[in-house]
Amino acid sequence: MPDASCLCGAVTIAIKGPLERLSACHCTQCRKHSGHYWAATTMPLTQITYSGPVTWFRSSPAAQRGFCATCGSTLFWKPDGQDHMSISLGLFDTATGITPGPNGLTHIFTASKGDYYDLPPDEAQDP
Repeated sequence: MPDASCLCGAVTIAIKGPLERLSACHCTQCRKHSGHYWAATTMPLTQITYSGPVTWFRSSPAAQRGFCATCGSTLFWKPDGQDHMSISLGLFDTATGITPGPNGLTHIFTASKGDYYDLPPDEAQDP
């Protein structure tokens, strides 16, 4: 699978195995953290290796968000006490092979989406 990095290259991420649980999150926290809705893949922690200056921010009582301490790139969402975390899809340096649609990217928390955009009706959605 492709490797990933932040905007400045200070943080690098290696993925072992196929990308899983692909989502575009429209919740208020993800929109504020990323500047729009946040597209991510969720992977088991055992399949993710990263290095570089990651800073963690506690965004809720249940999760933290990771970003590059050098350039500020949005990197991760990690729920407490879980064996997985989400990685920004925009970080991948090569093609991910992901396509929109019922078996690809799913839009989640769509009831919280911004009023300045519409969702494609043919893409999977979970309110």
